[in-house]
Amino acid sequence: MGFFRNFYYGWVIVLIAGLGVFFSGPGQTYSNSAFIDQYINEFGWSRSQVSGLYSTATLIAGIAMIFVGKFIDRFGQRAMMVSIGTLFGLACFFNSMVSSMWMLMIGFFLIRLLGQGSMTLIPNTLVAQWFVKNRGVAFSIMTLGSFASAMSLPIINTWLINTWDWRFAWQFWGILLLFVFVPIALFGVRNKPEDMGMEPDGWPADEKTVKRPVTGLKVKEAEQDWTLQEAKKTKAFWAILVCVGIPAMVNTGITFHIISIFGTNGLSPEIAAMVLSLMAVVGIPMSFVSGYITDKIQTNYLLVVIFLIEIILLLMLLVTNRFWLAILFGIIWGLANGLERISLNVIWPNYFGRKHIGSINGVGVTITVIGSSLGPLPFGIGYDLFQNYTPVLLATLIFPIIGVVCSLIAKKPEKSQIAETHS
Repeated sequence: MGFFRNFYYGWVIVLIAGLGVFFSGPGQTYSNSAFIDQYINEFGWSRSQVSGLYSTATLIAGIAMIFVGKFIDRFGQRAMMVSIGTLFGLACFFNSMVSSMWMLMIGFFLIRLLGQGSMTLIPNTLVAQWFVKNRGVAFSIMTLGSFASAMSLPIINTWLINTWDWRFAWQFWGILLLFVFVPIALFGVRNKPEDMGMEPDGWPADEKTVKRPVTGLKVKEAEQDWTLQEAKKTKAFWAILVCVGIPAMVNTGITFHIISIFGTNGLSPEIAAMVLSLMAVVGIPMSFVSGYITDKIQTNYLLVVIFLIEIILLLMLLVTNRFWLAILFGIIWGLANGLERISLNVIWPNYFGRKHIGSINGVGVTITVIGSSLGPLPFGIGYDLFQNYTPVLLATLIFPIIGVVCSLIAKKPEKSQIAETHS
């Protein structure tokens, strides 16, 4: 144990969690987009049929995420990461054998549940167990895996499909999950520092609060662990859920249709693709900065900033008809994403503690997945009705405005207030 007194094992956990978030990639939209045209061309299905299956499967997967969060609390992150990683690898092989719409529906459901949902939820709850004082920084490092995935998987998938075929591309990710990620999770993950005789951040057991020189700005770490039922009794819980769902819906809607949105503004698909990459690149340094910011400023105030930026982004899409404006849009989008990913991850353990973080954050991820399933459809309907995106972009402004209100409501709750309210 002498070595661990000098080196905190939690940082190894952060790296494994980052690898887990990276390997959520095959279940994410930025990866699946490379396969859509392959299905359409090989099987003769329409784009609306494939898109409809994807949205439906995502919605069902989002609802099922409630159970994943409860399983994390019951069985622990290590067992869940190994079992989910194994099932996800097998799901990739299943997707390589798709030959009918029913198989595609099942395949989409599996990768959205196991990849987009579970493989992001488990690492988030794992890092929350190991860090309190340095939680923001730890999440920043973990989030690098997400940005690396978003940057590399579209390129890797395109190369695999062009060199071999789409079935081999799915098998490639299945092999990596089963023979690289799962063994690392099995031998490297420990559920919480107490399992190794440590405390969060390596602190002594009796030090439970965070003391910071910046008074009045830092939100205190949760001194008490809340159950899901207790958390549901707070206004903050429901306000945070709204704050989690809105960015998922808006960002997925924009991402899904960005080539078409830019096209109506006279910009090429290549510029749209470049903006997506730029957003990921800018998000990397921003995630580091935002990790420190979340350690200094109350998280709900950061959410207010995120929604104000989202309003700016939606308005920018109305006028982004020049290359330099597209670059500016990508940079601002990346800044917002970096801040958003960290803030929405740290707020759950900061407000409600570590013990029941799986079931509590599981509800959050459920809303995230459901939000992402609902995002693309209004944009598509709006374009079909008006042959441009101006009305739907203006209508979408209502959601970040709601987000600002909910962010202000989402102040850190105290258990004593709940007891008084329900006595």
